[in-house]
Amino acid sequence: MKRIVVGLSGGVDSSTAAASLKEQGYEVIGLTLWLMQGKGQCCSDGLVDAAQLCDDLGIPHHIVDTRDLFSSNIIDYLVAGYQQGITPLPCSQCNKTVKFGPMLNYARQELDTDAIATGHYARIAYSNKDHRYQLLRAVDRHKDQSYFLYDLDQELLQGTVFPLGEYTKADTRRLAAQLNLHTAEKPESQDLCLIEAHGSMQTFLDQYIQTHPGEIVDQAGNVLGHHQGVHHFTIGQRKGIGVAAPHPLYVVDLDPGKNQVIVGDRDTARRTECLVKRVNWVSMAAPQHPMSAEVQVRYRSPPTRVTIIPLEKGGQGNDRVKLVFEEPQFGIAPGQAAVWYDQEILLGGGIIEPFS
Repeated sequence: MKRIVVGLSGGVDSSTAAASLKEQGYEVIGLTLWLMQGKGQCCSDGLVDAAQLCDDLGIPHHIVDTRDLFSSNIIDYLVAGYQQGITPLPCSQCNKTVKFGPMLNYARQELDTDAIATGHYARIAYSNKDHRYQLLRAVDRHKDQSYFLYDLDQELLQGTVFPLGEYTKADTRRLAAQLNLHTAEKPESQDLCLIEAHGSMQTFLDQYIQTHPGEIVDQAGNVLGHHQGVHHFTIGQRKGIGVAAPHPLYVVDLDPGKNQVIVGDRDTARRTECLVKRVNWVSMAAPQHPMSAEVQVRYRSPPTRVTIIPLEKGGQGNDRVKLVFEEPQFGIAPGQAAVWYDQEILLGGGIIEPFS
């Protein structure tokens, strides 16, 4: 019987992943990472639901205290980013450095197995042609979470199973009910765990970043209003700017040095290209020449055609590329991930650099 460690957050997805693997004959071990104190599916209440699930399934449950790791890799990362006027994406950083990597290490060192599973909606395949593991979109495109997993390397993909990759969310709910899981009707989390725990990203950031009132200006430098902190804004934002104007205004840039929020109309928030750093080539080797693909510059942004131009190679995830969009893209935010695909295959991705 193959042993497998399943990451449990206390939600219906991870619960169903664990229960379905047990139904398939796996020896399942539950593992919950204690990321932080407070409310939220990844925190205190999630620990209780995960423990109850393991008790119901008759499987062991391990809890690993990763609060210090989460604080240094995610909270410090977020705070530093917002202080620099960028909008960091915590989920992909968390998946690699806090969740998948530490989970696989714990499974190997403490539980004598090389396999872990999670409730993410994504798929993994192996290409005999390229001799690589490939990361694929989930069958349910509305729930596909491959975007947040672009930073996983070959070792992590080799040791990971996504039991829900072929399911729709409705399938998962239905299976959870059939398996009599107490999480079958549990409401789905809609926000980052930090937002769930603190009420809003602004409330969270205000605990770490001192507010510094500054100016809201147009692109010509004219003062249109004032703000309470650059970290309260992100590029592409429309609501909550606090400036009255005859036409809608959007945040088009942030200047933490001058403590200014720059606004303009929607067209001025569009860009034809951007630079991407910390590139991870997932399902293919790094190309030597420009290539065409589809890219998402945010999780919910629709895929768009792009030319990817390789720049210098830094090694160990420090490659850089230039993206040239077929059509100008709205609201590209430094710190967010740009992730590119060939249809359902995730080819690679990286972090959007600040604009020069």
